[in-house]
Amino acid sequence: MRKLLALLAVPLVAAATLATVGSPATAHPAKPFPARIALPDGFTPEGLTIGHGTTTVYVGSILDGAVWRGDLRTGRGSVLIPGVPGKDKAGLKLDQQGRLWTADFSGGGASVYDAETGAELAHYQFTDEPGSFVNDLVITKRAVYFTDSARQVLYVVPLGPGGRLPAAGNFRVLPLTGPAATPDVYHNGIVALPDGDLLVAQMLPGRLVRIDPRTGGSRLVDLGGYSVERADGLVLRGHTLYVIRNLTSVIAVVRLNAGYTAGVVQREITGPQLRVPATGDLLGSSLYVVNGRFDVESTPDTDYDIVRVPA
Repeated sequence: MRKLLALLAVPLVAAATLATVGSPATAHPAKPFPARIALPDGFTPEGLTIGHGTTTVYVGSILDGAVWRGDLRTGRGSVLIPGVPGKDKAGLKLDQQGRLWTADFSGGGASVYDAETGAELAHYQFTDEPGSFVNDLVITKRAVYFTDSARQVLYVVPLGPGGRLPAAGNFRVLPLTGPAATPDVYHNGIVALPDGDLLVAQMLPGRLVRIDPRTGGSRLVDLGGYSVERADGLVLRGHTLYVIRNLTSVIAVVRLNAGYTAGVVQREITGPQLRVPATGDLLGSSLYVVNGRFDVESTPDTDYDIVRVPA
C-alpha cells in the first residue's frame, strides 16, 4: 500500500441564448468547471479515469479499494464501490461496454465492475506471489494488459467478440525480455500505441520502454537524456505523451516522433496544486490529475483532491 512510499479551465464554453419580446438575445457563458475537486478525507487515491464522452470521473483508493465517482462539471460525487480492508486498487480504466477495470495492486489480480451500479462482474487472480504489485492497465480491442511493479511480466486478459469477458482462469502471463526485463525498475503506467505496441514507464530508472505484446520483447524510447524518474501515470493523445511523475510533482509533456521510438520534452507542468500526483486523464484541452500525496502518512483526516491543469 502507499505505492512504496520510501522509495483546467476546460474550454468547453457554451452559450445559451435567451430571447424576449422587444429585447435582444443575450449570451450566457457556461460556468467554468472547478479547478479543484475534493475527495473524501483519508481516501488515499491512486487511479483516475474519465468516462468516454462524458464528464464522469472515477477514482480508486490504494488504501481499501473503494471507488469514488463524481462529475467534473459540478465537482460533486460519492463512493460507488465501498472499500474493503486488504482490497487496495491502483490503476483503473473504463471500456467501451461500460465496465470499470481495476488493477488490484497487492492482491495480485484484477476486477471488473459495472460502472453504473458498482456490481462486480468478474475477477482474475494473476498471481499469489508475495510482493507482487499489479499496478496499471490499458484496454485494447482484443485484450487488457496489466503491469506488475515487482515482476518483469505483463498480465494479459483476452477479450472475446464485442468485448466479451473471458472465464476467470483465461489469462496469460507474458514474460518480458530486453530492457523491460531489468530487475527492480518498478513498472508503472502503460498506454497502447497505434501500431499495437505498448509503452510502459519504468519509475525508478526514469525510462520509457516499448513492449511487443506478442513476444514480450522491448526497447528503450530515446528521450535525449531526459529522465522521467518517478514516472507513475501515462496519458497519450496522438503524439503527445503526458508523464505524471509522482514524488517530483512534475508532469512532463513529451512530443513523440512519427514512429513512437523517441521523444522530446516540450515543457514541464509544475505548481503548488500538484501534490505528488499519481495519474490522470484528458477532457478537452484539460488534464485532470489526482494527488496521491505519497509523501505523507495517510490518516482519516488527510485531504486529497483532483486538480485540473491546461494540457
